[in-house]
Amino acid sequence: MDRRKFVGGALAGVAALTSSAEAAGLRSSDVPTRIFGKTGEKLTVIGQAGGRFPLCDFEQAKAITRRAYELGLNYFDNAHTYWNGRSEEVYGAALADVRKQIFLTSKSTQRTRKGAEAELALSLKRLKTDYLDLWQIHAVNEMEEVDQIFGPGGAIEAFEAAKKAGKARFIGFTGHHDPHVHLEMLRRYDGYDTILMPLNAADPSYLSFEKLVLPEAVKRGLGIQGMKSLANAQLMQSMSAKQCIRYALSLPIHCLAVGCTTLGQIEDDVRIAKGFKPYADAEMAELRKKGAGLGGPGFENWKRNIETAEYRQPVREYLGD
Repeated sequence: MDRRKFVGGALAGVAALTSSAEAAGLRSSDVPTRIFGKTGEKLTVIGQAGGRFPLCDFEQAKAITRRAYELGLNYFDNAHTYWNGRSEEVYGAALADVRKQIFLTSKSTQRTRKGAEAELALSLKRLKTDYLDLWQIHAVNEMEEVDQIFGPGGAIEAFEAAKKAGKARFIGFTGHHDPHVHLEMLRRYDGYDTILMPLNAADPSYLSFEKLVLPEAVKRGLGIQGMKSLANAQLMQSMSAKQCIRYALSLPIHCLAVGCTTLGQIEDDVRIAKGFKPYADAEMAELRKKGAGLGGPGFENWKRNIETAEYRQPVREYLGD
């Protein structure tokens, strides 16, 4: 399902950059910002993410990225694996000249120090920079991966070394498969600066990151990023993009990654962010009720399916510190 449809030649390529923010009824200011947890950084509440760029061509992705910057966004999410590296190359092509004005992130799926360091070197080359503002252990899905990350020669050694060397100002981790694995990552280590998790109105009804992980992240003062606020567009069966984004931003998070694939989408999301007002508790409850009617493993198919015969509840109980 397409997230939203727009009329016109918004995807005509880099030439589309000639349209001004003012012509679209937008100014490159007034996008709300929040302090990104204990990092102290001031980030716009939404930021462009590179994960959906395979739905574009390279020049279109560049145009969308630059447009996000022109509209005042300073938070740019990416990962080594997105589009087999081309998403990082898009950012390198579109943002290198404004590198000091943005907060640039990437991620590694490698679980060993050697593998993660190799990915970091290539990510920096693609992004045309000598440091990341945030480097994250990407998509931690299983308890076995946690063991690898923190075992001898594990990826955490690469992340600590990168931060010490100035190649990554901050470090964190991401995941979307099982909140219990997120909790185990938190139990194992207290040196993270940030965390990234899926948060939307359907999440509370099934393997909920909002219920299980978000309170712990808040308690630790982490910079909290949200993703999948539209549940890969599936929530738009029953609510608008504005409602989805507003729901996520009404949670105690600092920034939300939005995977825009047209100029119209990024402009629309900036309008939503600029007009943001938090939902009242009753309004949040009503959206959760709508989301619950859609939720479950068939809907949030990035989560573990606990209805299959193969599912085993994670055996490690999170007890906190």
